[in-house]
Amino acid sequence: MLLENKQVAIIGGGPGGLTLARLLQQQGCMVKVYERDAGPYVRQQGATLDLHYESGLKALAEAGLMEAFRKNFRPGAERVTITDNHAVIHYTERSEAPVQDLNNENARPEIDRGPLRDLLIASLKDHTVVWNSKFRALEENGNGWNVLFENGTTVYADLVVACDGASSRVRKYITDIARIYSGVTIIEGNIYNAAVHAPRLWELTNGGKVFAHWNGKTIVLSAKGEGSLSFYTITEEPEDLSKTSGIDFTDRVQVFSWFRQRFADWSEDWHEVFSSSDSYFVARPQYYFPKDQSWKTVPNLTVIGDAAHQTPPSGDGVNQAMLDALELYQALCLQDFTTVQEALASYEKEMLSRTSVTTEEASQLMQSMLSDNSFRIMLDFFEKIKA
Repeated sequence: MLLENKQVAIIGGGPGGLTLARLLQQQGCMVKVYERDAGPYVRQQGATLDLHYESGLKALAEAGLMEAFRKNFRPGAERVTITDNHAVIHYTERSEAPVQDLNNENARPEIDRGPLRDLLIASLKDHTVVWNSKFRALEENGNGWNVLFENGTTVYADLVVACDGASSRVRKYITDIARIYSGVTIIEGNIYNAAVHAPRLWELTNGGKVFAHWNGKTIVLSAKGEGSLSFYTITEEPEDLSKTSGIDFTDRVQVFSWFRQRFADWSEDWHEVFSSSDSYFVARPQYYFPKDQSWKTVPNLTVIGDAAHQTPPSGDGVNQAMLDALELYQALCLQDFTTVQEALASYEKEMLSRTSVTTEEASQLMQSMLSDNSFRIMLDFFEKIKA
């Protein structure tokens, strides 16, 4: 086996990195996951994730985790409601929770990020995840790397896999291809105990998701299993909005003032988001990598997930990251390559080809969501699916 007696360092403990660790450990590989968070519960996890049959679910099945997934996914959370700017419903899926066949190629079951992370961590050997390990630098050491962390520790790895997200610090050791600003900034929020603090919007989500479109602006609501409500605005903004606008996006009152101005043609129904101090908000400019990117394979270093192929907002990021993990594992452990570099080169070629398509699809989706006719476009899309 290519990784026999080799130490693998995975930088980043998101779904992609944890999935890869699980798959490699099933083959007896020595692997550690280095995560910047101080622990599993120190940071709020984002909205729910829909896993796809041909990617996210496929990786979980290969990892032997479908039973754990069945215990944690949320039937009915994939339910979509489409509204206009006045929160008037124009399309909604059936009110009862459907029974999903997870073996169906059209399956799109939803799971909260927290439970997905928890089940992946629980599947690993004790002490696989090394917390409070914020990556600082790589130094070449023979045929491998010394991995340096900001807490002062250094470890050796024969193979390093960068899974450290869209703002990856590891990627620069592979390629200098830069991200491109998409023109879109998301204002993300989370409203805790939403049934009390935002009862109208909580009812509107009906345990699922709301997509509200109007005049080139979008709001997304997503109900979470622990009773909170994730909130996103999607609008075209200057890349440096959070620096030049004078708005403190950690200040709910200032964000509300921005929202009332930016969404002046939307009804006050949406103001419930800002009614409680038990919430948080953050500005997230959205970037993507060129769809034609490529690089020369490094013999002992590779990359998966958003660190490899961030796209405009599409909702498919976690699935692509988990599919990366699966395909990298297959190249390293199941296919007939004679060197690690050959396996990495094959994986990267297929990954870059696949994600070139997803980047183009995400760009088209974003253009539709931001068009003046976005409401009609998205409504027609879902009504076509329903028919």
